[in-house]
Amino acid sequence: MERIELGTTKNKEKIKELILITGEKINDCMQCGKCSAGCPAASQMDILPHQIIRYIQLGEWKKLIESKTLWICASCFACASRCPRDLDVAKLLEGMRVMILQEKNSKKIDIEKMGRLMTDEKMPQQAIVSAFRKYSK
Repeated sequence: MERIELGTTKNKEKIKELILITGEKINDCMQCGKCSAGCPAASQMDILPHQIIRYIQLGEWKKLIESKTLWICASCFACASRCPRDLDVAKLLEGMRVMILQEKNSKKIDIEKMGRLMTDEKMPQQAIVSAFRKYSK
């Protein structure tokens, strides 16, 4: 059986950057849907996890960044644990969130504001550590 490469000229640079950031091999996805079936947040998503990978394969960047799925994903990694091809959809979604935030010209954290964020009792510590990782480079 011959392997068919899913390629696109649409948003090719963005897709290449996403693959570079995440290290995921999106063309390995066989669309079995196990990631979507195991996702505890799938009922709230407008694009299911397996559909996210298909949109990435097709270069549908605009549909992806307009999706509320990017921000609903809890990064629980249920999708990654169920994938027979070892793809990590949560990692792809995190990579997309990083790219979107970087495009909005917010690549750096304002250190002056960090004191207020760290004293906010509603701010999870994980969010602060994650923000440092994403925006301090």
